[in-house]
Amino acid sequence: MKTVIKILVVGCGNMGASHARAYHDLAGFEIVGLVSRGNSKSILNESLQTSYPEFNDYEQALAATKPDAVCISTYPDTHERYAIRAFENGAHVFVEKPLADTVIGAQNVIKAAQQFNKKLVVGYILRHHPSWIKFIEISRTLGTPLVMRMNLNQQSHGFMWDVHRNLMDSLSPIVDCGVHYIDVMCQMIDAKPIRVSAIGARLTADIPETNYNYGQLQLHFDDGSVGWYEAGWGPMVSQTAFFVKDVFGPKGAVSIVPNAAIKEGVSDSVEAHTKTESLRIHYADIDAANEFIRTDEWMHLEDEPTHQDLCEREQLFFEKAIVENLDLTKQCEDALNSLRIAFACDRAVKTKMMIDLQDFL
Repeated sequence: MKTVIKILVVGCGNMGASHARAYHDLAGFEIVGLVSRGNSKSILNESLQTSYPEFNDYEQALAATKPDAVCISTYPDTHERYAIRAFENGAHVFVEKPLADTVIGAQNVIKAAQQFNKKLVVGYILRHHPSWIKFIEISRTLGTPLVMRMNLNQQSHGFMWDVHRNLMDSLSPIVDCGVHYIDVMCQMIDAKPIRVSAIGARLTADIPETNYNYGQLQLHFDDGSVGWYEAGWGPMVSQTAFFVKDVFGPKGAVSIVPNAAIKEGVSDSVEAHTKTESLRIHYADIDAANEFIRTDEWMHLEDEPTHQDLCEREQLFFEKAIVENLDLTKQCEDALNSLRIAFACDRAVKTKMMIDLQDFL
């Protein structure tokens, strides 16, 4: 008989709603409650045409529903406390990135998962995208060192500007979004990240004076590889700053080329953020006249999931981790590593200094 996992969904905004839809549609899960401080849970129930129990208080929801697992898609400053309480109540945890709002907090969550022998899956959605998996695979064939160039600037407005301003009460864009792409860079090479530098700018008075809504980080590896990532949020961000996903090494280059996704007006679209559409592979081989021997290759992958499809794949992995008792040690170490690097970059912005990762907690 198939095991059905009773899941409590905490946070019903953008990502929480997407994960809830996945649980709603997947046979391996049963939603036992929706938790949010506002009316997003009622809006979600209405969109799903159902009536899952609604709660305003997380602790009350845990006690009332006694879930097998908890999905946490709230603001990052709650992740540590909510995840640890779930483990203490005997539940597995899926938590949206970043794992916590401090490195020590992330370590505490991982330690609690081990202490209570529960599964912890962090929402690194790109790890479940076939085109991104292929992008990383091809990057690993380009020789050493690599140059990795990535960004995700968002011209946010309306509801999304509210979301981003709330996020920036505790985290900068290069931490909240940067963990994704730092994780990707670390998968592309076997080298050790050794130091970071970063710059940032506060382009609005709508966020705390201690934070910034534009940042760019530079990551250095011990094999000479380098990578940069930039992220900016706000109504002032340009459309042309939207999308770069590009890697090159001694043997050539590979780039994600999402022609439709980068058209005017979509930089604030969550759907566009995971679009790949095609990969362009460039070969550096030249002849005696320094002309290219091979033409560029275009790879159009048939499996191009939507954002909702990716959320379902994440939750299928979460289900598999629980049912098959998968060892998630490496995934948790990777999540902690990318977060540690992201916070080192944040420190670099605020101190205007290069940070040696060996000396950074």
